[in-house]
Amino acid sequence: MTNFWDSSVWGFVNLFAVLLVSLLAANALKRAFRFLEASLIPTSVLAGAMLLLVSELVRVTTGTKIFETAAFDNKGYEMLEMLTYHMLGLGFVASTFKSAGGKLGKKRTGEIFDTGVTTVSSYLIQGVLGMVITLIAASFVMKDFFPAAGVLLPFGYGQGTGQAMNWGIIYETDHGFAGGKSFGLTIAALGFLSASIGGVIHLNILRRQGKIRPRRNEEGALRSEQVQQANEIPMMDSIDKLTIQVALVAAAYLLAFLLMLLLGALLPGMKAVIYGFNFLLGVLAASLIKLSLRLLKKGGVVKRDYVNSFLMTRVSNFCFDLMVVAGIAAIQLSILERYWGVILIMGVLGALLTYYYNRLVAKKLFPDYEQEQFLMMYGMLTGTASTGTILLREIDEDFRTPAADNMVYQNFPAIIFGFPMMLLAKLAPTKPLLTLGILAAFFLVMNLILFRRSIFLRKKK
Repeated sequence: MTNFWDSSVWGFVNLFAVLLVSLLAANALKRAFRFLEASLIPTSVLAGAMLLLVSELVRVTTGTKIFETAAFDNKGYEMLEMLTYHMLGLGFVASTFKSAGGKLGKKRTGEIFDTGVTTVSSYLIQGVLGMVITLIAASFVMKDFFPAAGVLLPFGYGQGTGQAMNWGIIYETDHGFAGGKSFGLTIAALGFLSASIGGVIHLNILRRQGKIRPRRNEEGALRSEQVQQANEIPMMDSIDKLTIQVALVAAAYLLAFLLMLLLGALLPGMKAVIYGFNFLLGVLAASLIKLSLRLLKKGGVVKRDYVNSFLMTRVSNFCFDLMVVAGIAAIQLSILERYWGVILIMGVLGALLTYYYNRLVAKKLFPDYEQEQFLMMYGMLTGTASTGTILLREIDEDFRTPAADNMVYQNFPAIIFGFPMMLLAKLAPTKPLLTLGILAAFFLVMNLILFRRSIFLRKKK
């Protein structure tokens, strides 16, 4: 019998409320202090940092971990990890449902392809750097250190909180990397700081050079066509339109779970990796449902459009905000006492390498909108897509350049080229040197593809 006053009834609800209230508090702080708003630190990152600071202060002063109290059913950290994991998948599912827009010309298709290849190349160079640092640390500094921990740099910086935690847990449970989960989450948190600090520095340089003007903070009213397209189901009917969007996301995620269940039964040795790719299978499931709806409409079975891009964007943004704040709050700093040197070296060098590599690519391949492409890519490849959007809006408020579209459409080539690199994360714990060699070779191949025009045209001439 369930008693409604039990902690098992209120634990998750309390945690959910604390995360959302922290977002409100962080937003109020950003509005109150100009230096926080000028820092471009995402509100979700600030909210997570606030919860992390409070939990650490309570632990140090009282010895109590607040997320392991009865208010959170004594398993708050487990619930934070669960939220981080599922919000990653749900956010990607909602993003996949959004409209892909019209047809693209040859030039734009090439730019989107190059953006996807740049994304994978950045993962690879981050992976090479991370592996070099942790191999040196394991060989000369801490003999018992986990040498494959460097693979978490591209997951934390390039892919964000959810994947950094997923692989940190895999390394912790399957390969004995003590604190692997918090290690990955901390790298991801440093990525957000790198995006904000590096982005602000670069923007200030552009302002001093007179290349950009300060952006207006006010956002104009949305046009009706931005909210709802023709032939869509009404906003309010016997069922609310937002409810339809959430139901579609839930259906796709349920289908993704069934696919993971099937693959896990067929490949039991790969179960951890399969469930770590919940976001990828979520994208596949959402694409299948989206295609089915399109075919049903073409056949006359479905008369109206059920997917609304505006609301799906709101759903995906909500999921990613919650993912970030939960992921940072889930960090347990006490576990990382021995690793701070390695973490800070990886964080700083990872930010610098990502910055200069993407500056080079933007200058060479995107001369028509070099700065916009660079800021979008640097923000995305140290934080998340939302961080890239924040930086981009500082110089391209109305998204007049193709940079924002590049970020959206590049996911398909990035997933195709990036999938083998994700599989290398499974190899890294057992054969770290071989993994490093493959990452370096793969990086060279990606750059041959990326700079194919200048390399092969020069040879032809």
